[in-house]
Amino acid sequence: MIITEVKDKKDRKQFLDIARIIYKDTKVWVSPLDKDVEAVFDPAKNNFHQHGRITRWILKSPSGDPLGRIAAFINEKKAFSYPQPTGGIGFFECANDQMAANRLFDTAKEWLMSHGMEAMDGPINFGENDTFWGLLVDGFTQPSYGMNYHHPYYRSLFENYGFEPLYEQITNHLDVNKPFPERFTRIANWVIKKPGYSFKSLEPKKINDFARDFMEIYNDAWKDFDNFAPIDNATIIETFQKMKTIMDPNLIWFSYVNGEPASFVIILPDANQIIKSFNGKLGLIEKIKFLYLRWRGVSRMRAIVMGTKTAYQKHGLESAMFIKLKEYVLPLGKYKELELSWVGDFNDKMLALHEATGASFGKKHVTLRKSF
Repeated sequence: MIITEVKDKKDRKQFLDIARIIYKDTKVWVSPLDKDVEAVFDPAKNNFHQHGRITRWILKSPSGDPLGRIAAFINEKKAFSYPQPTGGIGFFECANDQMAANRLFDTAKEWLMSHGMEAMDGPINFGENDTFWGLLVDGFTQPSYGMNYHHPYYRSLFENYGFEPLYEQITNHLDVNKPFPERFTRIANWVIKKPGYSFKSLEPKKINDFARDFMEIYNDAWKDFDNFAPIDNATIIETFQKMKTIMDPNLIWFSYVNGEPASFVIILPDANQIIKSFNGKLGLIEKIKFLYLRWRGVSRMRAIVMGTKTAYQKHGLESAMFIKLKEYVLPLGKYKELELSWVGDFNDKMLALHEATGASFGKKHVTLRKSF
């Protein structure tokens, strides 16, 4: 087997094409857009390069047939927050061949060790955990935009190499047309009417203001979780800019208590229902199709992230925002499902919220760690 570091345009194309080869007979798989994958490796489009490094490889048989790919990276803001300095691997794709998988894992491991790492987490992303994060182990249905899809045999490839589960990520599905449980609705309506409580959907012209509110809420909401690294304004603005092409501002809600930013939910229409036929490409024809299909609308939404300041986590703000969301969505008559993705098994409060809405199980991803 021959492993080659990605260096030039030809290598980058082969890196992208490997996924299309691995999943060519998998009807539910949706190819991520090439531009989205490449953006992760582009310092001009991913500000994680300012505090980290990344590289990638492709694996071929002696006759030149593609067998797999992998990326390895170090996020210096997080790597040294663990007892063992820990890097990451991602964008792993491989034929059902343990020897091929081991060669990919070994290559990433050696590179990470050469930069002082003592463990690696995967499959994760060199970026925020709302995209390209976790190994799919249950719920092999069509993924929503940004969510990893994997063949069932991938789990064995990881575990046979010595990866062990670090945490699970649960995705639940909510039937938009099904009424919320009575208790959930009663609490939400009571919260909406409370003096000093206000709720706003995103205003694109004030996106910088909302980005600032997002950062304030997010950094407070997540500060008590292990190995948390505060998010900065540049990363938020970058993320909001990426969402612009698909976002519906009326699906993004913020709540305030006496004018103080308190909670948010970021929901996007599922772009995978639009790009499924694009095979990862976004040329002129695909862009025209994208505009038409976006105008026609999709039937699924994805809640990519939620957060509530610790001081307001028992105030029912999330319930109220879901009611506000439904007041907008139901009259449209086009959205049928909301995917609540993904929540770590360590986040009891958010999992309880999913249960309170009446959502049902959809998928399970797992993040694994290999200690060297």
